[in-house]
Amino acid sequence: MEIEYSDNPNLGNEALNALWASAWGASSARDFQPVLSRNLAHVGAFADARLVGFVNVAWDGGIHAFILDTCVDPAFRRRGIASTLVERATILARDGGAEWLHVDFEPHLAGFYRKLGFSPTEAGLIKLRG
Repeated sequence: MEIEYSDNPNLGNEALNALWASAWGASSARDFQPVLSRNLAHVGAFADARLVGFVNVAWDGGIHAFILDTCVDPAFRRRGIASTLVERATILARDGGAEWLHVDFEPHLAGFYRKLGFSPTEAGLIKLRG
């Protein structure tokens, strides 16, 4: 099955919630439009018009952009979809004026992001809720 990619596709909540349920095990629906309306870019991967992969590029309005929510439906993993999503997101971030692209990830994803050109850095984090 051929995978088609689209930069900044018009994605509805139904498609994104279905992907979140399969990729993350999310059980409650959410409204993605406030996030999509304020991002720098996003990329979707589609199989027969069904959303099977996604990445969001948030930004600070200046020179820093952030890779968020990289996900692929489990039935479509290990096909290079996530790599292509992040590669396209990187181009969109650069073309959008960002000078730095950040990503936070779990330790088991270090090799994945390193292969895509990311260098490890030290960062801080504080949990604000829950």
